Amino acid sequence: MIEEGSKRGKALVEKRQLFMEMRAQNFDVIRLSTYRTACKLRFVQKRCNLHLVDVWNMIEAFRDNGLNTLDHNAEINVSRLETILSSIYYQLNKRLPTTHQINVEQSIGLLLNFMVATYDSESHGKLTVFSMKAMLATMCGGKIVDKLRYIFSQISDSSGVMMFAKFDQFLREVLKLPTAVFEGPSFGYTEHSVRTCFPQQKIVLNTFLDVLMADPPPQCLVWLPLMHRLANVENVFHPVECSYCRSESMMGFRYRCQQCHGYQLCQSCFWRGHANGPHSNQHQMKEHSSWKSPAKKLSHAISKSLGCVPISEPPHPVFPEHAERPQELSHTVQPKPVANNMNDTMLMSSGAPTPTKSVLESPSRLDEEHRLIARYAARLAAEAGNSTQQCPPSDLSFNFDANKQQRQLIAELENKNREILQEIQRLRLEHEQASQPTPEKAQQNPTLLTELRLLRHRKDELERRMSALQESRRELMVQLEGLMRLLKDEEQKQASGGSPHSSPSHGAGCSMPMPIRSTSAGSTPTHTPQDCLAGVGGDVLEAFAQGVPRNLRNDLLVAADSITNTMSSLVKELHSVDDVADEEETIMRNGGDRGSVRVPKH
Repeated sequence: MIEEGSKRGKALVEKRQLFMEMRAQNFDVIRLSTYRTACKLRFVQKRCNLHLVDVWNMIEAFRDNGLNTLDHNAEINVSRLETILSSIYYQLNKRLPTTHQINVEQSIGLLLNFMVATYDSESHGKLTVFSMKAMLATMCGGKIVDKLRYIFSQISDSSGVMMFAKFDQFLREVLKLPTAVFEGPSFGYTEHSVRTCFPQQKIVLNTFLDVLMADPPPQCLVWLPLMHRLANVENVFHPVECSYCRSESMMGFRYRCQQCHGYQLCQSCFWRGHANGPHSNQHQMKEHSSWKSPAKKLSHAISKSLGCVPISEPPHPVFPEHAERPQELSHTVQPKPVANNMNDTMLMSSGAPTPTKSVLESPSRLDEEHRLIARYAARLAAEAGNSTQQCPPSDLSFNFDANKQQRQLIAELENKNREILQEIQRLRLEHEQASQPTPEKAQQNPTLLTELRLLRHRKDELERRMSALQESRRELMVQLEGLMRLLKDEEQKQASGGSPHSSPSHGAGCSMPMPIRSTSAGSTPTHTPQDCLAGVGGDVLEAFAQGVPRNLRNDLLVAADSITNTMSSLVKELHSVDDVADEEETIMRNGGDRGSVRVPKH
């Protein structure tokens, strides 16, 4: 009795271990429920090592365990579920290097207890096949578009159209995950969830991906793409100071206020609702998953204004509307793997990378290859035995010498590969030692520091000049637009028989009649006052000031081209200053002499 009680107590502790560790992370201090749910599920994913299992490896594990032949409503007991999880994790350890092996037994126990607590709340000891597929396909690693494609294949018919009953079943199962991490009130299942996601009648794969990968996605599944974004920005570095905690750098997300200039928060402060100064939590914030330098932002803005920015790619590739037919492989002849194995051996001995795919790493494919290799080895052994009885001793000695030469060649290649790796390691260490800056090098080259400061000052002046030019260009475009509007009005009035005192066009190159300035009171147009020319460049002012009419449209184009050329030359000069500054830093870091420094001409 005492032993049974201790076993039950141990099982209860193991069942609650994952939830106790999750509560110790203090995720409940996060203010927004979407981020709170995504952080909790991301913690469960990493703690169970599911982020190391790709979705394609998970699909292959489903096929190897025969789950693709079972009905979705079929039930499997906990012991078989444990067997399936064991095969997934043991195959994962085979793919991982020896230095990154995981604790298989601990991962199986944590994930098994989490799945039972999530999908077997009434303690029946059984789970449906669809529940297990939906949970593992959602919580494993990989791209979200690949996961959604697999989920759509499970809830669609043979013609590639989604079945609403199946999608309703998927929502029931997948929304049990937020409930399991105590976020059910925010993302629980309702009867109207399906129609909220898809009000259309016919849903194909592309429509399914458009809706679930939209910005924003459906409210009940908004935590799913956020969990993938969290995984992508965990190691992203932002060299920006947080406006609240004054941390000099940020990791993960970065949030910038759209109302307060220069106000930025790290993800920890934003998630907890911290604010100071004039900033308020009611202000709109923009989420950034990467950081760009001011020079890159400026060049991107100029390229965008000049029409040089390419069109952004769609969020997902477009797939055919009809379902693809599975390939017929029953009559396919398997290739002989002997030559392939020899090529792989030569590639490994020479240090060249070999191509790997998830399909080749599957257990069934590996077992099939082992059987083929054993079969061909037995056939070669039998042929070698027959040839031994038939071939003379001279042929045997020749074959033995050829094999010996091949082994010697392989050994020489391995030794050479080892020497090359040692040389690469030595050169890497020398480069790291030489690239480390020391105070002595900086003191030996004070002139380099002075010139570097001058270059940075020059760069700041160019950036300020660029900002002023952009503002001038914007004002000039507004004024040119107003002038063009006045010219169109004048052309319409003259075409409809306007003032009889307006002078006709005399230039053969003019494409439309232009209002001209005259000393006669009767021929002066009343709706083109001289005040409209305030702040306009020389070409436009000259077009209005001269007595002979000119083609004002060409003058406007000339003025715009001159502005564009000026901005392009300024960008080139700014990039040249950046290159020289980078070269100065490299020379100072490597302790170079002053003779190799290039100073830009002012």
